[in-house]
Amino acid sequence: MSTAVVILKKGEGRVMKAGGAWIYDNEIDRIMGHFEDGDVVIVHDFDGYPLGRGFINMKSSIAIRMLTRNVDQEITDEFIEQRVRAAWEYRKAVIDTSSCRVIFGEADFLPGIVVDKYEDVLVVESLALGIDNFKKLICDSLVKILAEDGIVVRGIYERSDAKVRIKEGMDRIKGFISEPFDTMVQIVENGVKYTVDVENGQKTGFFLDQKGNRMAMQELVRRLTGSGRELRVLDCFTHTGSFALNCALGGATSVTGVDASELAVDRAVKNAALNGLEDRVKFVTADVLDLLPKLIEQGERYDVVILDPPAFTKSRDKIRQAMKGYREINIKGLKLVKDGGYFATCSCSHFMDYENFTKVIMQAAGAAHKRLRQVEYRTQAADHPILWSGDEASYYLKFYIFQVVDEK
Repeated sequence: MSTAVVILKKGEGRVMKAGGAWIYDNEIDRIMGHFEDGDVVIVHDFDGYPLGRGFINMKSSIAIRMLTRNVDQEITDEFIEQRVRAAWEYRKAVIDTSSCRVIFGEADFLPGIVVDKYEDVLVVESLALGIDNFKKLICDSLVKILAEDGIVVRGIYERSDAKVRIKEGMDRIKGFISEPFDTMVQIVENGVKYTVDVENGQKTGFFLDQKGNRMAMQELVRRLTGSGRELRVLDCFTHTGSFALNCALGGATSVTGVDASELAVDRAVKNAALNGLEDRVKFVTADVLDLLPKLIEQGERYDVVILDPPAFTKSRDKIRQAMKGYREINIKGLKLVKDGGYFATCSCSHFMDYENFTKVIMQAAGAAHKRLRQVEYRTQAADHPILWSGDEASYYLKFYIFQVVDEK
């Protein structure tokens, strides 16, 4: 392990000192000693004050990702296992662990790696060179720790195929870490059954971060239909049907899910059949941005409209363009809500922060001539913890539920 010491420039490292995990390449003054990219190095402030240890990669603009603030802490196998154990103990305390995110990178103090658990299968996404060196150890530790709770891991699949790996000087890879197994995994969340495709599905196969938000919509629909009221729901960007199926399980009479991906819609149809909900849920393969204006022109109106679009921006320099996109999609969505109906809208882009997203919704409501009554504001599920003062990547999901009232 390298004993190289990285010295920061005077006045730099402010984000890291405030609780973040990242040090950028332009914050480094000099490096004393030999190292190879991926090594763990010691970090000092400009005046020699020790700041901790992290792994380095000078091929990346994020040059160092901190592992510990204790400069005397050796990064041993025992240290990594303790971090994995702490992550699992946290999940057991805050969420249903049958399927959940077990490790969430920086928020679990293991920067650059994500591990999702789907019943007895683990899916790993490694996004940084330094943590890639600990990948096997993290997986082995997790298998051992889960076994202590009687959970036998059937297999581990790697989905390290995100484009961000290229910025780290790494290849995009996917495949089995364990012996091969059936990669179509059935899970149950909020009482809804899904078949998760961990090999070819988006991200690691399923969007676990919306678990609580899906349940919130299921409960809202259940209350709305409790008196026998018939309810029409439109779920936009439905992916494999998760919001649509939660609304149907909640008692919605008619649910339409829309997604541009034929693969996702095919899986959504199968998920509906898996739950015996195919008589109340239909899925349409279409571009949501093209379909919504047509529905408005046709005079269609829904009791509940849900917008769960992909991130409109993955960089700070495209925020203005993204705000325009979010504004337009929210205007269209709001116009399809009946007077007194309900509207759920979200953004999964870290760079579209709370303030900008809220501003966009206010502008959309004005343009659509609608008044909004906030029912609830939510973020991502508790297995995706938000690390305060260090939310480089951990705070990203914003989710609003509104009642929509026509201007009169």
